Amino acid sequence: MVDETPQPAVEGAVEEFPGGLPACLEAILMVADQPLTAADMARILGVAESVVDDALLQLGKEYDGSTSEGIRPRGFELRHTARGWQFASRAAFEPIVSAVVTDGQTARLSQAALEALAIIAYKQPVTRAQVAAIRGVNSDGVIRSLSIHGLIRESGVDPESRAALLATSELFLDRMGLDSLEQLPSLAPFLPSESEIVDIARSRGNADSAI
Repeated sequence: MVDETPQPAVEGAVEEFPGGLPACLEAILMVADQPLTAADMARILGVAESVVDDALLQLGKEYDGSTSEGIRPRGFELRHTARGWQFASRAAFEPIVSAVVTDGQTARLSQAALEALAIIAYKQPVTRAQVAAIRGVNSDGVIRSLSIHGLIRESGVDPESRAALLATSELFLDRMGLDSLEQLPSLAPFLPSESEIVDIARSRGNADSAI
């Protein structure tokens, strides 16, 4: 009999984590920026795909409040589409979600959100990981905020990492008063001159030699 259990991408059995397999699946789905198949999660956790399928179905019932009396439905659901599994807000809460988005569009962006938005605007399409690498800090929170504001959108998938690619939206152009991305201000005036780059390189070299 062939063992269908894949080799895990993480160390340790799922039973060793608090909450076991269901909690592990929730943790994965919380950070995923695109739907994941049961096979994807089974490979990551080293669990048979059929076991993951059963656990996901059970989680979905729990979120629906249909597993036992006294368990309330959640404001989100575990949605299964052709692309895989993902968390999503329930359709019944659309008026509330819309109110949050509308309210968020009138709020001022934080400095961190502005940094991430500038990177996406000038480097698009770009992945979350690339934004984080440029900023030098995890940017999931500010990217989520920009998405809620409607200033960025997903634009395809990176062919190598399969991560979602981010780009600015039509609303971004409206807010910036631009007709197209070609009208974005040039970064050249903000970049150091050739002589300044040489001076910076020399100063760094002197600092390294002094260590």
